[in-house]
Amino acid sequence: MLDKLSSTLRKVTDRVANAVFLDKNLVDSLVRDLQRALIEADVNVGLVMEISKKLREEAMSERLKGVEKKEHVIKLLHDELIRILGKSRELVLGKKETWMMVGLYGAGKTTTIGKLAAYYSKRGRKVCAVGLDVHRPAAPEQLKQVCKKVGVECFISPKEKDPLKIWKSYEKEIKKYNLVLVDTAGRDALDDELVEEIKKISKVVKASESFLVMAADIGQAAKKQAQTFKDSANISGVIITRMDSTAKAGGALTACYESDVGVVFIGTGEKPSDLESFDPEAFLSRLLGMGDLKSLMEKIHSVMDKKEIERQQKKLQEGKFTLRDLQTQLGSMEGLGSMDKIMGMIPGLGKVKDKIGEGKIEEQQAKVQKWKHAINSMTEEEIENPVVLEKQTSRIQRIAHGSGCSTSEIRMLIKQWKMLSEMMKEQGKMMEGKMDQKTMMKMARKFGKKMRF
Repeated sequence: MLDKLSSTLRKVTDRVANAVFLDKNLVDSLVRDLQRALIEADVNVGLVMEISKKLREEAMSERLKGVEKKEHVIKLLHDELIRILGKSRELVLGKKETWMMVGLYGAGKTTTIGKLAAYYSKRGRKVCAVGLDVHRPAAPEQLKQVCKKVGVECFISPKEKDPLKIWKSYEKEIKKYNLVLVDTAGRDALDDELVEEIKKISKVVKASESFLVMAADIGQAAKKQAQTFKDSANISGVIITRMDSTAKAGGALTACYESDVGVVFIGTGEKPSDLESFDPEAFLSRLLGMGDLKSLMEKIHSVMDKKEIERQQKKLQEGKFTLRDLQTQLGSMEGLGSMDKIMGMIPGLGKVKDKIGEGKIEEQQAKVQKWKHAINSMTEEEIENPVVLEKQTSRIQRIAHGSGCSTSEIRMLIKQWKMLSEMMKEQGKMMEGKMDQKTMMKMARKFGKKMRF
């Protein structure tokens, strides 16, 4: 997301850090690059000029010299970008929560409810959804399908045209759940009728949060929409969808800052796991190629439940790792999204992925798919004890034939398993405190050299 802006921000910070000294020509060049990237990301021109002015003044100031000045300029850029991205807001859930989704047609309210349901049900919440969109004929069925996909209960009444009657008919069942997600109707534009409907529903359902759902591709128009919904419908936060598919995302994010409405979640794809709580610091860290482990951990929790995570951790401590475990991890990775997206979240790999290139990343992703098919073509003995494959070439040939892979690809899978298995054993020792710092450094160098794309 925002690839061009991300690339420019990295180049600007690298050029400042590597400069012998900051002269006027260099500063002007950096500011022009930054302006172009921010404006292309649809950030308000007034905000862009404000940041540019501050950077020029600080970079040419005589108060600071050398390294101190370079660090100061980089920090100033970082702080200004954080400021226009807005403040983060941590959602603390009580014993009983009712969240209402509001917004215009096509913003992604129903899909977002499915993502929120997946996000919180994986974290131990008992979640249900209630369909109160009585205007769009397909809305109840869409909500039902979305909820079925993530395994949560859904309450709908397709024939009823009064949203308040639908709510009251399910009130007893709804009380069994501690997070209730309410889908409401949209309109082509915010009018008096929609505002009145939102207010009535909010009062009856006793909404603890009202989130405006809007698409990132509306860019700076988000400011007016967020402000109008805030004034008329008393929204408590914004969820921005389609962050992965538009250059206007910068405009939508900064527009929410300008209208003083906090962004709480961002949608980054089509899958149920493609939802992230919005943290400006972590988001900027990813744009700068410094990773975002917090969002990565959120994604892992969204595709693996608590029991599976605990089982994997136990395996890690025991130092046991079979091809079945590798298959589970490959499946979880698929749920996390593209390899390109995952690499952007891991500190240090954000910049590496630019050098590797999309072709190599896609090649690696295709290789992972082949490995999954290969494991499915193995016997239980081969999965649990892959060492037997090295001793019998006929087994490798059989698996290759059954999975549509070459024998060299099967051998590469075994090689990767051996490396990961060895890493697991070493990490098990590390977790038990049986490894000193010198050995840990040696291990990092050893496995670092083995990792190849």
